[in-house]
Amino acid sequence: MSEPASSPGPAASPSRGAQAVATAPLGPLAPLGPRVGFGFDVHAFGPGDQVWLAGVCVPHTQGVVAHSDGDVLLHALCDALLGAVALGDIGQHFPDTDPQWRGAASHRFVTHCLGLVKARGYVVGNADLTLLAEAPRLKGHRDAMIARVAELLELPTDAVGLKATTTEQMGFTGRREGLAAQAAVMLWPAPVAPTVSPEL
Repeated sequence: MSEPASSPGPAASPSRGAQAVATAPLGPLAPLGPRVGFGFDVHAFGPGDQVWLAGVCVPHTQGVVAHSDGDVLLHALCDALLGAVALGDIGQHFPDTDPQWRGAASHRFVTHCLGLVKARGYVVGNADLTLLAEAPRLKGHRDAMIARVAELLELPTDAVGLKATTTEQMGFTGRREGLAAQAAVMLWPAPVAPTVSPEL
């Protein structure tokens, strides 16, 4: 069965898996300068007439098989954010065995991961995402996707790259059995607010 098209209501509390990961010390990381994260995700096609990509609903001849809304671009982005601050992967924070995430909108996952990045003392500098699929095409949706990712990451749109490519009809994406996505992020130490000396 395809995932619901509508976004769910208010975010539920994190699952036990998410809480277990988040209970690790979340103070600022050692000052190592910029950090880089990389993420990858895949989903098989299934029954349906739409797919979610970068937070945008795209009409298609199929849906995807997924526990949540199956947004491969946002799932890859989550793994990139988590990897950059050494906090595991999306499956640890939002396990597909937890019923509260069934049909969940993936923007909730990105918001959670961005919060962890901030707790580690970092901000996102830019993000670059790539969709690997024969279909659907991004034409007509690219600007909306970039705007949505920029909104979620609190970035200007010129700090978000979004590309699409095929695998030249090779592999499972080439056979139109599913789609895949890659994401990379650059994190920078969060600026420290200047200390104001008390008046003498």
